[in-house]
Amino acid sequence: MKIGFHASHEQFTPRHLLELVQQAEKAGFQSILSSDHFHPWSNKQGESGFAWSWLGAAMHATNLEFGIVNAPGQRYHPAIIAQAAATLDQMFPGRFWLCQGSGQALNENITGDKWPSKDIRNARLKESVEVIKELWKGDYVTHHGIIEIEKAKLFTPPVETIPVYGAAITAKTAKWLGSWADGLITVSKPLKELKTVVEAFNEGAVRENL
Repeated sequence: MKIGFHASHEQFTPRHLLELVQQAEKAGFQSILSSDHFHPWSNKQGESGFAWSWLGAAMHATNLEFGIVNAPGQRYHPAIIAQAAATLDQMFPGRFWLCQGSGQALNENITGDKWPSKDIRNARLKESVEVIKELWKGDYVTHHGIIEIEKAKLFTPPVETIPVYGAAITAKTAKWLGSWADGLITVSKPLKELKTVVEAFNEGAVRENL
């Protein structure tokens, strides 16, 4: 088990957050999970620095492993996420992992595009992760579906295999994630509810491997 610190860009300025992760390392935390917001949850929180700019500085300033939760397909094209993650792994091999979720309108709807239903967002999520993993192989990728990508190639691919986790709140989503994600990110709940979500993820993973 590793105990990690949550780097909340909604609550702190990037400069303050950089100081906090350095203090977290000194205090014995073993990993950092970064949020990736365009808007804070409320005006009272009042911050939302660009996480990807911050990650390079934070990983250089510490020796910890870092992950980020973000949503591909609307605010970010998955090719851009693939490139950003590969660049971090090139600079800090084996210290970065990616968590992908279906997103929240709070952040993703800034593009002005229609906010899809949950089933479409899930399909977009899985398709995006498939595109990201194909790009990490270093080959040219063309894909036409919910996600459109044309003859894209990452000329600077990752050094290490980057784990891709999935974000889920409900047991139903967790079970689906278990069929393709390397791990699960979820929120704090009463132990009984949390156990149900984790068991659902593990069930999905077992079925996929049968």
